[in-house]
Amino acid sequence: MITVRPAHALDAREMAEILNAIIAIGGTTAMTGDIDAAYFVNRMQTAPEASAWHVAETDAGEILGFQWIAPHDGLPPEAVDIATFAKPGRQGLGIGSKLFEATRAAAARMGYAWINANIRADNAGGLAYYQSRGFEDHGRIAGYRMDDGTIVDKILKRFDLP
Repeated sequence: MITVRPAHALDAREMAEILNAIIAIGGTTAMTGDIDAAYFVNRMQTAPEASAWHVAETDAGEILGFQWIAPHDGLPPEAVDIATFAKPGRQGLGIGSKLFEATRAAAARMGYAWINANIRADNAGGLAYYQSRGFEDHGRIAGYRMDDGTIVDKILKRFDLP
């Protein structure tokens, strides 16, 4: 059984391991360098009243994925950015669905009007995931240069909260 709960600093090491595995595979995230636990601890401590972090885990406590929403400089104050990561090889188990239920409720509770997803155009799985949650295209960033020099387009998707 998969359960979702708020993430905390003690989850940061496992979250970093998952994200580093995704980065190593390539093709789905704009992040290109290794992430350490301190990265997540710092992110969680930045504007905690304006962000929400969740992990999906097994009954044994193994983290299978995580999702967060946080303000982003390029968005208006009524919007929040989202990021979602599932452990490689464990996708398709309902992890993303359960995470989004918790995240959507948190975003509404926090007073946001909409959620923005910023997805690499070549990330078919990510595009399908956000589309299946009800996100709709609202923009495109052409020629985005990642830290390693790779150029990709990014699709911007929007989910309006009730």
